[in-house]
Parts: sequence; C-alpha cells; structure tokens
Amino acid sequence: MSGGRFSRRELAALLGLGLAAAGNGGAAAPLRGRVGVAPVKPGRLGAGEAGEAVARAVRAATGARTAEAGLRALFSPEDTVGIKLNCLAGRGMSPRPEVVLAFARLLARAGVRPERIVLFERSTRELRRAGFTDCAPFSCEGIDNRWDPEIRTSGQIGSLFARLVTRECTALVSFGVLKDHDLAGVSAGMKNWYGVIHNPNKYHDDNCDPFVADVFRCPVVRDRFRLTVLDAGTAQYDGGPAYRPSATWPLGLVAVSADPVAVEAWGWRVIDAERKRRGLPPLAAADRTPRWIATAARYGLGEGDPAKVREVRG
Repeated sequence: MSGGRFSRRELAALLGLGLAAAGNGGAAAPLRGRVGVAPVKPGRLGAGEAGEAVARAVRAATGARTAEAGLRALFSPEDTVGIKLNCLAGRGMSPRPEVVLAFARLLARAGVRPERIVLFERSTRELRRAGFTDCAPFSCEGIDNRWDPEIRTSGQIGSLFARLVTRECTALVSFGVLKDHDLAGVSAGMKNWYGVIHNPNKYHDDNCDPFVADVFRCPVVRDRFRLTVLDAGTAQYDGGPAYRPSATWPLGLVAVSADPVAVEAWGWRVIDAERKRRGLPPLAAADRTPRWIATAARYGLGEGDPAKVREVRG
C-alpha cells in the first residue's frame, strides 16, 4: 500500500482474508461480508440529509473513523471514477439524484477531482427520465451505444463493453436500488453491470445464472470495482425490475459495501423478509432463486451466504 490506498491486488487479497486497514487514520475493518447501512427517509431529501446518510453508510462499510478516510483507502486522486447508475425504472425506482450527488461530493472531499467523477447510465434518455439533468461539477453521460470494438469473453458471456468503462475509468462504483427481479430474483448492484454491455438481452436464461456473475468477473469490471452503493430509501419486493408502486415499501436505508456479492445476499435476505411479512412466498418458492449469487461466491468474488453477511449500522 502506498499513500494510504490499496492497489487492486492488495485489496482483493485483503478481502479474501477478511481484513483491510481503512487507511489515513481509519480503523481496521472487515470488508468481506460487511454491508454498512444508515437510515435515510424516502421521498425528497435535502443535501444535508443525503450527505449525512451516505457518510454514515460509508463509515459503517469501511470501519474508518471518517467517511473520507474510508474512501481514501479505496480511491486515488489519480482515479477516474465511473459511477454506474440504475435508472431503468424511472424516478420511482432509481437512485435519487440528491443521494448520488452526496456520494460524488464525498468522493471529491476524499481527494478525487470532480472532473474525474463521471455519473453514467446506459442512455442519456434514462438519466434524464430519472432526474439527472444537472450534475455539476461532475460529468453525467449516457453510454449511448459507444462500445469498445473488442469482444470480451468471461465465462459464458461474450460482449462489447462500454468504451467509458474500458478506456476512461480506472475505478467503478455500482449505484443502484434494491428491488426484486422477475428473472434474476434480486436486482441491486451486480445486475446493474448489464448496463455496460451491448447485448444484455442474451443473458437472462436460468435466472441469469451464471451470467450476472460472468459479466462482473470480466476484468474490465472486476479489476476496477471499488464499491456498491444502494439508495434503498424505497425498496420493491415484487413486480421488478419495472417500477410497481403497489409493491414498494419504505425501507429507509442507504447501503454500502466493498464486497459486491455480500450486498446482493443482504438484499435477498431483506426482500424475502418483506415478502414473508406480506404473506408472499420467498423468491426460491416463486422460482426466482438468485443462483448467480452462489456462482459469484464460488468464483471468489465475495461472500454469498446470507447467514454470513454482517449488517453494520452507521
């Protein structure tokens, strides 16, 4: 480690061991299997409310004394950070701009230059529909079919990846929501990476297994990944991935994890608990087991056992 920041190889090794120093004065923190959460109200938020929720979740996820210290352990001032948003369902079930911008400002305070922070989604149309119209001083752009011409294979997928991901970004964040998915079972952080390939329609058979894990395991995503952040102020327990207002509930959380698999297992646990509360069968009984979570864990990408995931409150 140099300058208070882990290299990707060091971070991967430390995640495997379950311990990483948060850097720059931060406390030691178990990252593997750890999901940091903090309360946030549903609906519209002020900048201060959003900033406090995001900072508390980052501190809980990293174990650092401050959120900035936690991020400095994962990001460098030289990084170009791409924050992949999930805006497919429009304003009702997309990350709220005030929460996303709070995270971007926190990154900037941790030393990443604002001009090197890019909020992006599959299309400009989806971004605008979700309310991302003024993201200054940060960039905000759609991929808009700008694909790298090199076909990359990973497990059972073969795809063109977004040029923004392959050629511009050195660090990646998945910024999603928490909802069920009619095929994948769960849509939180890892399914979000379908938005950086040109042919996601090909990879939905067998409850998206192993395809969600294979997309993430491609080095252009895996080696750049730093964090998953979920705006789960409002979550959805049925009818996803489209927005179904009657199947949402005010979960009231921001969730953050450096373990891309653990946050999915956490989300599965949360959705099943809400389904049970409402008299619905669990996802497995509804033939929507997110088996790709176990596949991702088998690949060594993170902790996939919901019973071993630790929710840390910030």
